Amino acid sequence: MERILLNNNKKIYFASDFHLGAPNHAQSLVREKKIIRWLNAIQHDAQIIFLVGDIFDFWYEYKSVVPKGYVRLLGKLAELTDNGIEIRVFTGNHDMWMFGYFEEELNIKVARKPESLLLNETKIHIGHGDGLGPGDYTYKLLKRVFENKINRFLFSRIHPNFAIGLAKTWSSRSRAAEIKKEEAFFGEKEWLIQYCKQIQLKNSHHYYIFGHRHYPIQYALENNAEYINLGEWMNYYTYAVFDGTKIVLKTFENE
Repeated sequence: MERILLNNNKKIYFASDFHLGAPNHAQSLVREKKIIRWLNAIQHDAQIIFLVGDIFDFWYEYKSVVPKGYVRLLGKLAELTDNGIEIRVFTGNHDMWMFGYFEEELNIKVARKPESLLLNETKIHIGHGDGLGPGDYTYKLLKRVFENKINRFLFSRIHPNFAIGLAKTWSSRSRAAEIKKEEAFFGEKEWLIQYCKQIQLKNSHHYYIFGHRHYPIQYALENNAEYINLGEWMNYYTYAVFDGTKIVLKTFENE
């Protein structure tokens, strides 16, 4: 297990589900500028920033083409890594098609599966959260289709003008449908809470950190562990911060 030692007066930040591009360019731009303000506000004490999936409402990298837009965010991320702040990205169900651009152009490590890490003496399990736990069998099947190399090859043969437009339309409809179902907390019935409990029985952690759920949650588990869902930046603008001893869920520009 990788261990990360926090430097003096430094912190680790977590955020997810920006869904840039949705529901339209104008509203996405307002949200993108707010995300930049957040990054500006934390850069003085950030040692590592984890972006835990669905940064974009849709992202697909062709061999020499990436989706148009998001220059403010991409430029800011490049500035942060150039200045020595480590950034790590976990792919989500809306932006799983990252194939090297973030690593090569932005010096950002990309992870595709949940990971366990040791922050000082605090053990965390972190990932986007899609397809974990019981249930959601339709999406789990779709994810296998989306990750299939042959299907990716065939999709990449379609001209980007058509392919990205089609994918953005599908993605926006999928997200809108999810939000209607997710604006509530279901306690022990939450799939990710059940997933955390299964992991906790075999390999105890202090914190479980996920996105995907679109609902900010800080929930106590057995053995003094906590499940944290990072929420999203379309309505809640929530993020988490580790100060060396504990992880706390916060709201940006509402403090």
